[in-house]
Amino acid sequence: MTSPDFQNVAIIVAHPDDETLWAAGTILNNPQWRVFIACLSRSSDAERSARFYNAIRILGAEGQMADLDDGPEQDPLPEELIELEILKLLAHLQFDLVITHDPGGEYTRHLRHEEISKAVINLWNSEKITSNELWTFAYEDQHKKRLPEAIDEASYFQNLNKETWQKKYELITETYKFPKDSWEAKTTPKAEAFWQFRKPEEAMIWLNKHETPKGNNMSAHIFSTSLHPPIFY
Repeated sequence: MTSPDFQNVAIIVAHPDDETLWAAGTILNNPQWRVFIACLSRSSDAERSARFYNAIRILGAEGQMADLDDGPEQDPLPEELIELEILKLLAHLQFDLVITHDPGGEYTRHLRHEEISKAVINLWNSEKITSNELWTFAYEDQHKKRLPEAIDEASYFQNLNKETWQKKYELITETYKFPKDSWEAKTTPKAEAFWQFRKPEEAMIWLNKHETPKGNNMSAHIFSTSLHPPIFY
């Protein structure tokens, strides 16, 4: 399944392997895309960075990495810092399509995914990133009741054929070298899905719906499960 016509595509992710888990099938199915992958963490991790560059080479993409804090504590990072690092990484600022994390994340729960989604949406809204469309990954794990799966009600949903999924699985297990019994290998989705936005204000509405209500300590991820899908596309 091919997507609408795009040429220059940016994929902005928190970690090396996010581009593979959540979007490798879509990249492989659209070889006409010129893809630049910006990864916001682990550039100083020699092992992970080497695997990232091998993976994006196999995907036919280019990319760069930054080194934002990725400690297990998940201490919040300043919004300005994240936005600055994103802008530093991008090869150029004019794209046909930008793809990134969803404000609610892809599973329960990783703060960096949520922070990077917010930063990208804000950069698009402020015209510091120019793109015809923005897509966010559309996955959920039912509050850890299952492994993350593509949301079939999302704006864009595709089942991957066996060959494409096998290439994606090999990237996770052979290029990134995650064991076959690891969370990453077991997760490797066989379908991929995205929420699609044509206008920044639409994405801002979606972002704002994911913000935790004032006075409520419920996580943004849990709150987001009660949201209706975007109706913009």
